[in-house]
Amino acid sequence: MGHAVTSFTKPNMVENPQVTAQADDFIADSDDIEEAGISVDEINEIVLNLTPEVCGTRLDKVISTLIPQYSRSRIQQWMEAGHVSVDGKIATTKMIAYGDENVIVLPQPAPDEHAYEPEEMALDVVYEDDDIIVINKPAGLVVHPAAGNWSGTLLNGLLFRWSQLGGVPRAGIVHRLDKDTSGLMVVAKNLESQTDLVRQLQARTVKRHYLALVWGTPQLNGTIDKAMARHPRDRIKMAVSDSLSAKTAVTHYERLATGAIDGRLVSLMRCQLETGRTHQIRVHMLSLGFALVGDTLYGKQHLMPVFPRQALHATRLGLIHPDSGEDCAWYAPLPDDFEELLARAGIVVPETLPE
Repeated sequence: MGHAVTSFTKPNMVENPQVTAQADDFIADSDDIEEAGISVDEINEIVLNLTPEVCGTRLDKVISTLIPQYSRSRIQQWMEAGHVSVDGKIATTKMIAYGDENVIVLPQPAPDEHAYEPEEMALDVVYEDDDIIVINKPAGLVVHPAAGNWSGTLLNGLLFRWSQLGGVPRAGIVHRLDKDTSGLMVVAKNLESQTDLVRQLQARTVKRHYLALVWGTPQLNGTIDKAMARHPRDRIKMAVSDSLSAKTAVTHYERLATGAIDGRLVSLMRCQLETGRTHQIRVHMLSLGFALVGDTLYGKQHLMPVFPRQALHATRLGLIHPDSGEDCAWYAPLPDDFEELLARAGIVVPETLPE
């Protein structure tokens, strides 16, 4: 197994967004950036100087657009509790912005603080500077605490290694990988970087490439543009849906190689996410009739013993550095278990993968 690779290109001279209000409505990949509170020992106030572009917009909407790490509902809770002020006066949830106010937000800890204790664990750090951390997450590691996984998560490990992340929402996490998906994730080390990264995710400019092994032989390439929502009967699952609650989901794919496992055809796919819905690649490939090898939730149960997890790895991550404006890209080779699976299928991973 090789080492993760980092690359940089010349700086992008486009000015980074500042923490001043704009009226833009971003297409939010809410499954990536869904609010999850963390325990913090010290929370700094957030100062927002509003501009005329937001005149006539509800204040809670303006604030949640400016600091998208926090959900609009949580902003409303803070307003109701008196933790948001406008020009020195306590804000209310019904306030409308005029566009020249000075807003101060005092973020508050979320409930279940016991779930967010620092825990020592080995982390594969691909890249780190003063603003971001890039992690190569192993399969089996849950990203953040939730019911059934209150400890031993990536978030707990981040808080142990970088204690300052206690002052950043979700310890700097801006997107997620499923527990049994391996590969690259970016983490912000400060509020400014997190705000910028979340906006990049919302604008769909972050490049996220995955390698997946599926049963069967899909066409050489294509785009899956199918909205997704919770499965109507099994709430653990997601599903392609045309319901009013469904969210846009777009996956681009390319078949790189084919092989066979126990006489059954398999294909190595490169998938690029345009959006970041929960289980998006797994559900989208299934919608074409090609379940991921090892996927116990969406695949065929009698084929599960072939691999103990879904064969999915986040192999490439590209984004604009939130401070320098550089175009950055990182590459993480397949983990040993995935490489062994491909060898079993008679598939050789191309040395150079498509951009």
